[in-house]
Amino acid sequence: MQQRLRSMKRPLLLAAAATTTVAVGGGYYATRNKTHVVDKPLVPLKRDSTGRIVPPTFSATKARAEALAELRRSGQPDKDTEYDLLVIGGGATGTGIAIDAITRGLKVALVERDDFSSGTSSKSTKLVHGGVRYLEKAVWNLDYGQLQLVMEALRERKTFLNIAPHLSSSLPILLPLQKWWEAPYFWAGTKAYDLLAGSQGLESSYYMSKNKALEAFPKLRHENMVGALVYYDGQHNDSRMNVALAMTAAQYGATVLNHVEVTGLEKDANGKINGAQVRDVLASKNGDSANAEPFKVRAKGVVNATGPFTDAIHQMDDPSRKPIVAPASGVHVMLPQDICPNGIGLLDAATSDGRVIFVLPWQGFTLAGTTDNPCEVERAPVAQQNDVDFILREVSKLLNPESALSRKDVKAAWSGIRPLVKNPNAKNTESLVRNHLVTTSPSGLLTCAGGKWTTYREMAEDTVNEAIKLFDLKPQAVSLPDISGANASGFTTTGVCCTRNIPLIGAHGYSTSLASQLMEMYPIDADVADHLAHNYGDRAWTLLSTNPSLNTRLVSGLPFLEAEVAHGIRAEAACTVADIIARRTRLSFLDSSKALQALPRVIDIAATELQWSKARKAQEKADAIAFLASMGLEQKTDAPVQASQEERMPARQIEHSKQRPARVGGLDVDLNGLGSSGSYSKSRDD
Repeated sequence: MQQRLRSMKRPLLLAAAATTTVAVGGGYYATRNKTHVVDKPLVPLKRDSTGRIVPPTFSATKARAEALAELRRSGQPDKDTEYDLLVIGGGATGTGIAIDAITRGLKVALVERDDFSSGTSSKSTKLVHGGVRYLEKAVWNLDYGQLQLVMEALRERKTFLNIAPHLSSSLPILLPLQKWWEAPYFWAGTKAYDLLAGSQGLESSYYMSKNKALEAFPKLRHENMVGALVYYDGQHNDSRMNVALAMTAAQYGATVLNHVEVTGLEKDANGKINGAQVRDVLASKNGDSANAEPFKVRAKGVVNATGPFTDAIHQMDDPSRKPIVAPASGVHVMLPQDICPNGIGLLDAATSDGRVIFVLPWQGFTLAGTTDNPCEVERAPVAQQNDVDFILREVSKLLNPESALSRKDVKAAWSGIRPLVKNPNAKNTESLVRNHLVTTSPSGLLTCAGGKWTTYREMAEDTVNEAIKLFDLKPQAVSLPDISGANASGFTTTGVCCTRNIPLIGAHGYSTSLASQLMEMYPIDADVADHLAHNYGDRAWTLLSTNPSLNTRLVSGLPFLEAEVAHGIRAEAACTVADIIARRTRLSFLDSSKALQALPRVIDIAATELQWSKARKAQEKADAIAFLASMGLEQKTDAPVQASQEERMPARQIEHSKQRPARVGGLDVDLNGLGSSGSYSKSRDD
């Protein structure tokens, strides 16, 4: 506790001084609640003369074959087919750049070698936040850079919640107090956080009595507890937000493709980059050798937005270039819901190693993390046993003794790699600022690196601004198609950044009434309706009408429907089983064992939708099990989680390898036992 006081006393006293100064000098901040509730949709739901709901209809997403054809045409020596920008990387940053550029009237292509959000962007703490710990560092170190990061993120937090209200919400987070003198210290810090948000704030922070805190957290350790402070931040569904960004950009005219890998950069006679060599990764998986070879994509500018793999693209450009990314591993675990039963999170501001641990309600479970350790960059990072045990120990310290956690409580576990911008003077990655860097190589490769989920939109805006100057691009007013389901004429942009005000797919018809409206129209349970409303927004209408025979649960006890598999393929560019169980649904992140149970039906439905051969089905089955090994499938055993050899291979080696795992880490898996569980015939009612 003395260490905790020493580490927090000075910054919070300074924060108190800042709070007092602002309150006395301006008093502009009001303590009233700023609730984030969408009572009315942007596009009202229609009803017929009898009062029956008329579900909205939406235009179809561009087919993968059509998008690939567009990409191939750009390699022809015709100015009309050349892209203004080719974006490499389909995470939050890359898809954010794509939607920013396309809404400025630029011609844009985006390629991602795996799936949208397959890397760092799906493995976050799921917070949309300014960063209370960054504020602490800013005050403690008198670091204006950290303060700028907090202020920037707080501005973006509100925008984030406004453009995707179905995928994000405000979340109360409780900070337990162990001594009476902690109350004014932490109160000052949370009020400073409120003040920095200003008019963009969420609900106001407040003090909570010990009894109220224990009502909110029945399992919270009560010894020496004197009360708690509660502050508000945002929370979101990271991979579904990423998919929404990608699909919104595609609907507005961008050529957006996952499972397309950049194999090299193209340069003109002067050594300037004017495109890239890419290949369709799925062609070889499907035995389509004619379309498996790399082909050229021409673009006036190429943007590197590959997160932890930034330096790999730099090496394609210039093998002598020094790395700029300091990768750091962040491990999270998924735990049972009863730890956070009442929709309120928990923050431990002083772990045994001096960092913080979040314990948050998410999707009907409890998310806990994170660690922050230097690491190597790899395609399939795995949560190591010591990191999982560290999180379990730290969370157990917050709980009463009879609620102490063990590895049997772990439903899933994963490691994400943070692409921190390297600072040669920093001794560890935890001390690095999470701001971003936009830089250009001598050959004209434009790179956006660093940053965090909350600030993806501002990162994209900065990058497109730089691209316009660097590549002499010509933004222009553009008439965008209507994606709201209102059958309207769309709207016209002015050629400047407008992403603060562009709702993403699913947002237009979303409101707090959507779940009940879905239940009025379809015979689904309340938990399923709530899940669909908060994961798909108004696109839940399309999902439920795709094939009514699929409106049944994938696995017992969870709200995921078989229809989500078909919808993910038809409307959200899902191409593999892992795409579906990890990033269209979040099944593998919530419970890896349940995801394993769901594989037979997922494979059946996907195979019919995508016309997979027996060989492709077998490959998908093996690949999915190998993927689940990296998601904590074994965390309930004494054996450390190990990814298969295939998961650790580069993509090209995987395709040429004929070995398939019959054993995942310490777990024997009967691949034949995960065969077909039933039949599925493809039909369309839309």
